[in-house]
Formats: sequence, structure tokens, C-alpha cells
Amino acid sequence: MAESKEEDVKVGASKFREKQPLGTAAQSDKDYKEASPAPLFEPGELKSWSFYRAGIAEFVATFLFLYITVMTVMGVGRAKNKCASVGTQGIAWAFGGMIFALVYCTAGISGGHINPAVTFGMFLARKLSLTRAVFYMVMQCVGAICGAGVVKVFMKGPYETLKGGANIVSHGYTKGDGLGAEIVGTFVLVYAVFSATDAKRNARDSHVPILAPLPIGFAVFLVHLATIPITGTGINPARSLGAAIIYNRDHAWDDHWIFWVGPFIGAALAAVYHQIVIRAIPFKSRA
Repeated sequence: MAESKEEDVKVGASKFREKQPLGTAAQSDKDYKEASPAPLFEPGELKSWSFYRAGIAEFVATFLFLYITVMTVMGVGRAKNKCASVGTQGIAWAFGGMIFALVYCTAGISGGHINPAVTFGMFLARKLSLTRAVFYMVMQCVGAICGAGVVKVFMKGPYETLKGGANIVSHGYTKGDGLGAEIVGTFVLVYAVFSATDAKRNARDSHVPILAPLPIGFAVFLVHLATIPITGTGINPARSLGAAIIYNRDHAWDDHWIFWVGPFIGAALAAVYHQIVIRAIPFKSRA
């Protein structure tokens, strides 16, 4: 009888044998195939309409992003008190919600970066060529400048008194505090982007349906809740540049380097962490 039970256990264990090894290399070629790294330079892209269409999509998305978010900041600033406006939480929702909507709209065209730091991280991970990365960054910055410019046209007088939504290190915080907040905040964002768009993860977790823009938008929302009091939350060099150029006051430029250096460091750390640690491929033993 005991032998019979032992036999049943062995049969049950082998009946539902694990088809794939557990761990970081859980996918077979049938479920997932690793995409080849993008070339550093791809001159052929310059002759493709899809290349320019992607750049236009990044421009429009960043334009709309700056318009809605900076307009929300202006609305909160004009209110007599925070209870008469959407407040800090409303600002955070505006940033996170717009990223959710715009990534959803443009992901299939350009990847929905809307942020030079995200583009930089994707470039480091060899997800796109240097040609495309530079083009995206230029279009994002131009779009941000135009978006902030339209807000200034609509707001006119109040825009100057409300500092134009420019990112500065708040009183009581050091430049180191601001830089650290930007590094960690951008790490959270870019790490969320890598995870949400990872085809290998999607193949493994296909039983968990999730819309990729959702965690990205929530990451932006949560980072804003945490760092608005410190820097106004940059984590997007194009957003910081657009607001600074249109506002164009000395104090808007004093700490501006933080909103480029911080996000780029945070994006680089997220790319390294995701590619080397999370996506690490185990060494294969020699047969």
C-alpha cells in the first residue's frame, strides 16, 4: 500500500512536469525571442517616413503634455487656497494621467517616450539607434517649448507671477537634495518603463493582463507626490527646459543643470539595473 502511494506521487509529479526552468531564463524560443540590439547608427532611417512620423508623434505628445500639466500648475497657483483648486494631488494626477494617455496614444508609433531621460535609457539598452534617440530628444524639447509657450499666451500676466511652472530647488533644500530627488525619481519612472514594456516579462506573465501605460502613469503620479515639495518634480529634461525657456528668469536657470544631470543619471542606473540584473541571462554550462 505504501509503495502504491509512493508510485502515485511519482506519477503525479511527472504528469505535470515543468516544461521551462524557473528563474530569469524561463522562456523558450516558442514563447519569446530576444530582439537583436539596435545598431548605433542607422542612416537608412533618415529615408523612412516612419522615422519622421515617430518624431512628429513625440513632438505633439510633449507639446500636449506641457500644455495640460503647466496649465494645471498655473490653475493651482492662481487659486486663493489649495482647497479652492485641485491642489498638489491634482498636479500629480495631471502629470501621471497625461503620461498614461499619451503613452497609450503614441506607444505604437514612437514608443511613447515623451521624455529625453526615457529615450536615453532606451538608447543605453540598445532599444533604438543613436540617430533616432537624438531626433526624439530634439523633437521632445521643441514640443515642450511650444507647449509652455501656449500656456504663457493664455495666462499672460499670471504666468510671470506664478513662475511659469519652472523647476527650481525649493527653499530649505540643498542642490544635493534636489539632485538626489531627480535621480531616484527618474530611476522609478524609467524602471517602470522597462518593466512595463519588457516583451520577455509579457511572455512570462501573459496570465496577468495589464496595460503598459498604466504603471508608467502611476509611477509619474507617485514620484510627483513625493518630490513636488523639493524640486517641483522634473524627471523630464524636456519639461524642465520648456518651462525654463518660456519663463526665462535667472533663478529658473540657476539650478537647471540638476534637471538634466539627475534624470540622465537615474535613467542610466535604471537601464543598467534592468539589463544586467533583472534581465540577466545565466551562464550556460558547456556540454
